[in-house]
Amino acid sequence: MEKLWEQGAKVQAFDPEAMEETQRIYGNRTDLSLMGTKEATLNGADCLVICTEWQAFRAPDFESLKEAINDDVIFDGRNLFDPETISEYGLHYYAIGRGLSIEPLI
Repeated sequence: MEKLWEQGAKVQAFDPEAMEETQRIYGNRTDLSLMGTKEATLNGADCLVICTEWQAFRAPDFESLKEAINDDVIFDGRNLFDPETISEYGLHYYAIGRGLSIEPLI
């Protein structure tokens, strides 16, 4: 998040286990919104960045995800998803550490 903030980004974040700790570390910031659900986090977001691999994130509704985010981009730091499946939904997928990026099929 800190690197994103350095570039002027605003972050909407959700982690089912780390919300209190995140609030403790970063406090109240105008460029950080801690969201109550993973779905709420996507509303108005330009992209999705995955930094944790909780089970709750492993089987998203990709159609709803595509509708929610503005730029149809996923940066997956935990390699949770099958790249070819994601491309079928018209999403740009960057699997960090795999050296893999997938452009959408549609």
